[in-house]
Amino acid sequence: MKIVLLVLWLCAVCFSSVRWLHMLQLNSYRAKTQFRRFKETPDKLFCLLPVLGAVVFSLFGTLWADIVCAVFLAISCLTLFPRKAKKPLVYTGRVKRMIATACVLYALTAVGGYWFSFIPMLALLVSPCMIMLANLCNAPIESSVRKWYINDAVKKLKASPDLLLLGVTGSYGKTSVKSYLGGLLSVKYDTLITPESFNTPMGVVRTVREHLRPTHEVFVCEMGARHVGDIKELCDLVHPMHGLITAIGEQHLETFKTRRNIINTKYELASSLPENGKLFLNGDCETIMQNLPSRPYITYGLGAHNHYRASDVSVSLAGTEFTVTAPNGESERYRMRLIGGHSVLNVTGAIAVCHAFGIPLSALQTAVRKLAPVEHRMQLLPGEITYIDDAYNSNPAGCKAALETLGMFDACRILVTPGMVELGDAMDACNETFGRQAAHVCDLCVLVGEKQAVPIKRGLLAEGYPEERIRVVHTLQEGLAQVRAFYSDKKKIVLLENDLPDNY
Repeated sequence: MKIVLLVLWLCAVCFSSVRWLHMLQLNSYRAKTQFRRFKETPDKLFCLLPVLGAVVFSLFGTLWADIVCAVFLAISCLTLFPRKAKKPLVYTGRVKRMIATACVLYALTAVGGYWFSFIPMLALLVSPCMIMLANLCNAPIESSVRKWYINDAVKKLKASPDLLLLGVTGSYGKTSVKSYLGGLLSVKYDTLITPESFNTPMGVVRTVREHLRPTHEVFVCEMGARHVGDIKELCDLVHPMHGLITAIGEQHLETFKTRRNIINTKYELASSLPENGKLFLNGDCETIMQNLPSRPYITYGLGAHNHYRASDVSVSLAGTEFTVTAPNGESERYRMRLIGGHSVLNVTGAIAVCHAFGIPLSALQTAVRKLAPVEHRMQLLPGEITYIDDAYNSNPAGCKAALETLGMFDACRILVTPGMVELGDAMDACNETFGRQAAHVCDLCVLVGEKQAVPIKRGLLAEGYPEERIRVVHTLQEGLAQVRAFYSDKKKIVLLENDLPDNY
């Protein structure tokens, strides 16, 4: 029976450890964030079951106590069994080293408490702490490895002194703008962009070490931030010559704490540019315009005050048409497959950079037409039911813009959303405002998950939205079933707005 208990314990520990290792990776290996997530998850209750069984075993030591302990372990195994993740655990070198260290710690616990079940069962209860302990034990090694990789990337950048470096940051829109810049700048320059969401120091380092070639003329570096100083760290690494700030808004307030910290962090890019560097700003962003830097800048947007101005926007299921006018009066009409006002805004920012770097507006027509939607960012998925996949969006301004785009279509307009997270104390109010905005656009609102649904539903009802057209479901699959079941004599267009990350 002890062998059965040991096998079940090993399975439970393995499943629990993989889960918390995954969470740690999603939380950027930060202990404070990890413990906050642990307090919010119900899974910790199932770590407690084997301990209760172990107490029974320790007190009575009978066959029935063994059976009770085994049952509790089995329940934990079933509960903690890894499920398919939206963003799977990546088995990087760091993760593999942490697994090795955690195995040593667990082995010591298992051997030391083999005849006294309470000790190894307690290890299962504190498996999140075990993973953190392994991370702490490996800290000196990880620091050395990180330093070596960074130095290697810096050497490679210094070996390309003529490389044009452009930093792109913002509370939202930066991945889209970076992608569009990659397509448009390639009209004239051999361009490298950071892939996917490689916007952390080690992501940038990996891009430089693995992808930068001597033939590259431009490097567009996306710069992400969740804490004050993150952008400065990236700027100290790549030393951008020019910069673009897509927007400043209420995102990651959970870690930034205040709007002022967000503003200061985004402007770390502006402060890092040389005097002759060009700084491009989203002139339609109210926060940016209220906090303009002292250095020269170039604005872009749909407002008439911008240096590069988009106008005459028309949207259909086929895409979007718009006109861009440059500061010198040069004007060009563009057609693209992307939809939405903020897609026009982001592409206009990319056009502004290209024009300032010597590419005529007329030379960008074909490249703009070929721009592909960035996956899960206002991605149009046509079919019997047309979906607008905006799953990566999770900020108030982006959600508002997505609703405005949905409202442009003469169709049965449906919203499917779990709401917004990582907004700190403002999360409840932002989700309620989101509900108020949706009430004026949507024919059906499907709210996924009960936690964020409460303030969204409150906002909908406050605007007089019919309660019978609100659906609250537990999973996305249930939500899509509600979409299919909803009757309408018009074509259905469904906005999939936000998709909570695996650590929520």
